[in-house]
Amino acid sequence: MKLYGIRNCDTVKKARKWLDEQGIDYEFHDFKKDGLDEAQLSRWEATIGWESLLNRRGTTWRKLPDDVRDTIGAQSAHDIMLENPSIIKRPVVEHGNTVSVGFKADDWAKQFSNA
Repeated sequence: MKLYGIRNCDTVKKARKWLDEQGIDYEFHDFKKDGLDEAQLSRWEATIGWESLLNRRGTTWRKLPDDVRDTIGAQSAHDIMLENPSIIKRPVVEHGNTVSVGFKADDWAKQFSNA
């Protein structure tokens, strides 16, 4: 299992704490420190869609110019996420052949019970 996010993100902290408490092994990849590979982002987009990855609630989204937010599409979202991974919903988790976004303890308990 590989968990992607930003070390200081509250949701990522909760997710990592939950994984540790459950004794589930994972590798952590910090977007800020380790960057984001374009091929990786493209695989996520192909698997779960750019709309699922793009965080439209955060400050990074709100800081974008109105014309960019109003005309966002697959390519512009891809470019923005590559340039500024802080706009990606967190955490992103690769587990087996699946990719998921976000953290909810109840959902994770079902999804990763035999991780």
